[in-house]
Amino acid sequence: MRKLVFLLIFLCGGAAAQSFPSKPIRVLVPFPAGGTTDIVARLVGQRVSEQVGQPVVVENRAGAGGTIAAAEVARAAPDGYTLLIHNITFPIASVAAALANRATYNADADFAGVSIAVYVPFVWTAHPSVPGSNLKDVVTHLQKNRNERYTYGSTGPGSTMHVLGEALSRAAGVEMTHVPFKGAAPLKQELMAGRINLGGDQLSSSLADIKAGKIKALATSASRRIPELPEVPTVRELGFPVLEAEGWNGFFAPAKTPREVLDRLNREFAAAVKHPEVARRMREMAAEPIGSSGAEQEAIFKRQMDQFRPIIKEMRIEG
Repeated sequence: MRKLVFLLIFLCGGAAAQSFPSKPIRVLVPFPAGGTTDIVARLVGQRVSEQVGQPVVVENRAGAGGTIAAAEVARAAPDGYTLLIHNITFPIASVAAALANRATYNADADFAGVSIAVYVPFVWTAHPSVPGSNLKDVVTHLQKNRNERYTYGSTGPGSTMHVLGEALSRAAGVEMTHVPFKGAAPLKQELMAGRINLGGDQLSSSLADIKAGKIKALATSASRRIPELPEVPTVRELGFPVLEAEGWNGFFAPAKTPREVLDRLNREFAAAVKHPEVARRMREMAAEPIGSSGAEQEAIFKRQMDQFRPIIKEMRIEG
């Protein structure tokens, strides 16, 4: 009897995979429209839709440092029809939520990687009125002017910029006030308006405004200088190696999604990223098309959770 049950499960799973997808696929974006993650989701989703003959519906679920969308996908049916796209904020916000005992999902167990879509550097930015040409200049200014207290924006409590901002404050011995937003787009609007001093996001969302002089780049988190901004130093060059982090955007499915469905998703999403037109659009926004395996997506996610866990634990981030 047990062998018969396993056989039926195997046959049903295989049949489901062969017919997948037979209805629209939802991709949840944890930030408002207009940021890098949202743009990548829509570019890739449109191409996947053309490949599989089913709509790929992109839905924005902003808030709580990206954890609201992640929790919804973690609870979704593991059938391949509800996916998450996220970025480097995902491992950081997940660790922060877990350490603060407010996690609504298990980051280690509730997700399966589909594919890293792109690598894209994280860049520290400032309003043009902020003194100095790089992050070290800003720190030096604050160290010499203790009566000034800069504000820095992030995409929410426990997000990448929140953690990096706190890490910088501690490493440099300066005080800054954290201002959370629901996404990169409203953060950048307030930065350009001069209502906050510092910010940070994936380069794709900021490059045009940096080149137009609306905001200035202070440093990148990449391990080496990036071609689009060769004059901008890395955080390691400036003496802040604790701020170094690889930026990415990638897709996830619920953990118990059948292997056959995950494999199909990986093939379709990786092919979409590598399509010449999609890849060209990615490069135009300073993102490097990847289209990795699901295992590679899972590996970078877990590696960055391990990287930032001791930092976040020391900071006692609870917001």
